[in-house]
Amino acid sequence: NEVTESKDGKVPPGAKRKSGHFGFAGHNDPVAFRNIALRELPGDPATPPSREQAIRPTDGPIELFNGRNLEGFSTWIRGSKYADPKKVFTVKDGMVHISGDGYGGLITNRAYRDYHLIIEFKWGGKTWGDRVDRSRDSGLLLHCWGPDGGYGNTWMASIEAQIIEGGMGDFILVSGNDENGKPIPLSITCETDRDPNGQVIWRRGNPRERIDNFNRQRVNWYGRDPTWKDEIDFRGKIDPDSPVGEWNRMDVICDGGHIQVFMNGVMVNEAFDSYPTAGRLQLQTEMAELHVRKWELWPLNKGPQPAVPYTP
Repeated sequence: NEVTESKDGKVPPGAKRKSGHFGFAGHNDPVAFRNIALRELPGDPATPPSREQAIRPTDGPIELFNGRNLEGFSTWIRGSKYADPKKVFTVKDGMVHISGDGYGGLITNRAYRDYHLIIEFKWGGKTWGDRVDRSRDSGLLLHCWGPDGGYGNTWMASIEAQIIEGGMGDFILVSGNDENGKPIPLSITCETDRDPNGQVIWRRGNPRERIDNFNRQRVNWYGRDPTWKDEIDFRGKIDPDSPVGEWNRMDVICDGGHIQVFMNGVMVNEAFDSYPTAGRLQLQTEMAELHVRKWELWPLNKGPQPAVPYTP
């Protein structure tokens, strides 16, 4: 409604309508369309994604990344929003290449629920800006909802399965506001303990503790090294991730409000009663180069299972 002129002069009155039909015009030139989607903007107050409308894999895997292009995704980068002038996200040699030069994410156009997610990735050598000498950092954001960039004009409100040197599988509640500035609620319940520094960690069998974005915002994976420092190439004594330049596989199993995170087959974190239980997915860029060769969703109990059991 801020546009006052079109290529043909004054904007016609129809452009001011708030509802109507969509059509594709023909002007004697060949054209093809694909990947057409409508995104409903959050209302007032913001409501979580509908489980009924979210997609659930049923027969076989849904390939989020098709190996050829970024069809099915949008990008959001702090400072340029939906534009990607620095080509942070590209596809080369059958892989998603995330240069890391910025803060933001690659976001699915659709919402999903009840899935076994598998993503295979490796770190590149490049780091940038204020994190050039800090731990290589990214993250897989689950059950995203609310406005794009709702957290610091950067990420959607979500439950993060952390991808960072020394902290693979940490849960972080990524807070965000709706379009009216109201905080979007997020919560998980975990079996918790405390490390020597008082940090909350997951410990299977311990009493359950509810975590929300109004009190605590994270639950570290059970083996996070208490001496962890935010420095490049940090590696803890029992970290399950591969060295820089080698491939990793992260499995995230979302069954209703139950979330399990595996890193290279090792179960590293678990949550119950998540809120919400469905939403879009977002892969972060956070000033570190990352390569992704597989990103898919399997029906529950039908995907390739992680091989290594939980070992506290």
